[in-house]
Amino acid sequence: MARAQTASYRVRMIELEGLTKRYGEKVAVNHLTFTVRPGIVTGFLGPNGAGKSTTMRMMLGLDRPTAGDVRIDGQHYDHLKDPLKYIGALLDAKAMHGGRSAFNHLLCLAQSNGIPKARVDEVLDTVGLTSVARKKAKGFSLGMGQRLGIAGALLGDPRILMFDEPVNGLDPEGIHWIRNLMKSLAGQGRTVFVSSHLMSEMALTAEHLVVIGQGRLLADTSMADFIAQNSRSYVRIRSPQRERLLDVLHEAGITVVESGSGTLEVDGAKSEQIGELAAQHQLVLHELSPQQASLEDAFMQLTAESVEYHAHTDAPPQQWGGGWNKET
Repeated sequence: MARAQTASYRVRMIELEGLTKRYGEKVAVNHLTFTVRPGIVTGFLGPNGAGKSTTMRMMLGLDRPTAGDVRIDGQHYDHLKDPLKYIGALLDAKAMHGGRSAFNHLLCLAQSNGIPKARVDEVLDTVGLTSVARKKAKGFSLGMGQRLGIAGALLGDPRILMFDEPVNGLDPEGIHWIRNLMKSLAGQGRTVFVSSHLMSEMALTAEHLVVIGQGRLLADTSMADFIAQNSRSYVRIRSPQRERLLDVLHEAGITVVESGSGTLEVDGAKSEQIGELAAQHQLVLHELSPQQASLEDAFMQLTAESVEYHAHTDAPPQQWGGGWNKET
């Protein structure tokens, strides 16, 4: 038994098994089972109300599960001695005493977890807050508060890091910085688990995805596989010799969909294959481009039935002279 615990400690994983949370009759998290592994950035996605924040709070011992289990390095969070040395987390950048300076906020965290005082200056420098270290946190902008929260997560030099909406309030330079920071931490062999609503940013940062909807696990897979499994990939072609090209593709057993403006769309064939066929028959191509859906497209496709609130895209009624012009 002791050997198994030692092995779990070395690999530094977050393990959820049947994790469930109920509030009365409402099931916020429904039997979640997945593992967050080291060495890669794992993205945590889901629509509003999917249970992401509740799940992360249970990981950190801030909420008690109704059923199931979650382990950090093979242990429950509240059994960890000096937990900031095991796992660093940013859940709410505003969760700090506004009357304390950035330095004193981090110093309190350091002293309560047996972390040397010198580490405070190190993390302030890492997140770019050295020049405002002695200023009170209540005067910080949202972006500065995020940086201070990230400094707190890094304080214990933990092997596991969790970030909830880490780019919230950051400017473009800050977003680029946190993206590279998370990749660097994962490259060091650390376990990095990040939740975000910014699909474009997640697509640039995460290699693996865990997706939930209405508290249930919807996907636990690589970024590439997630997009491939939940969206359409095809090759778009344009040619001035359209009819001959259609004949060639049909003879090769390739299915073609004709779209507008003379463009052809091919499913189930690679662009290299189509290009070689065109060359063999001396056909001119004006366009030969593989089309891959974005992470956002794939996410919307998968979670369409799990969205708690559905807004309508119809244009609102026009307002005239102080009253709404509505048909009755």
